[in-house]
Amino acid sequence: MAAAERTLAMIKPDGIEKGVIGDIIKRIEDASLKIVGIKMHHLKKSQVEGFYAVHKGKPFFNALCAFMSSGPSIAMVLEGDGAIANWREVMGATDPDKAAPGTVRSDFGTNVERNAVHGSDSPETAKFELSYFFDDNEIVTYEWV
Repeated sequence: MAAAERTLAMIKPDGIEKGVIGDIIKRIEDASLKIVGIKMHHLKKSQVEGFYAVHKGKPFFNALCAFMSSGPSIAMVLEGDGAIANWREVMGATDPDKAAPGTVRSDFGTNVERNAVHGSDSPETAKFELSYFFDDNEIVTYEWV
């Protein structure tokens, strides 16, 4: 049996400020995504710059790094069949104004930058992002009943 796909999910500082951590986690679990790793941290600007290095030089890079280092965030390892696509569907479009009703970003996002959550967009990105925040020994295995 093949291992279930894994992806990174983050609750951004604005999601934490709004007090919607539990709401977001409930939506993750309701989508049959299992949380197999979770941690809260307050990232330093240098950590955020490394995480978003792929966007370096783009007009929004500095503002994004300042925002993501402005307060605590939560990183999670999600596991499930089609976890990447599933989580992206639950999140909704990057722009909350364009996100489908009922998605996390539609319900809790303010704008393209302050859109409550982040998720990996491909298996390659997920591999990099997961390893950026989690060591193998910080990811657990358990069965849902």
